[in-house]
Amino acid sequence: MRDWPRLKVYYDAVCPICRRERARYERWAGDAASSVEWVDVTANEDTLRAAGGDPDEALLSLHVEDHRGRIVHGIDAYILLMRRVPRLEPLAWLLGLPGLKPILEWAYRRWVRRRLALEGRLP
Repeated sequence: MRDWPRLKVYYDAVCPICRRERARYERWAGDAASSVEWVDVTANEDTLRAAGGDPDEALLSLHVEDHRGRIVHGIDAYILLMRRVPRLEPLAWLLGLPGLKPILEWAYRRWVRRRLALEGRLP
């Protein structure tokens, strides 16, 4: 069993897809799951602001606060989480490829903006 540093994940708990992905991560992460604190950004805006984050940006892109208090977002946040799950490590490596990462960031942000617009929650 590995001793993982704590992570705080700011995610959109109103989003059914986001909730399903969280549940999948927790199933796959095994022991690493206990080192992750999930924070609903829609109900904890002040917590994110206190950490130096922007709640509107956190709706548009996953935000993760590492054990040092540094906030990473977007694809980098997914990579940080995926590296803790053996079956997702190869995907984390792939997502981090220099040529692929900007395309994935663009596609992800576009999808999230569309989802939030359809829900009437686009910041």
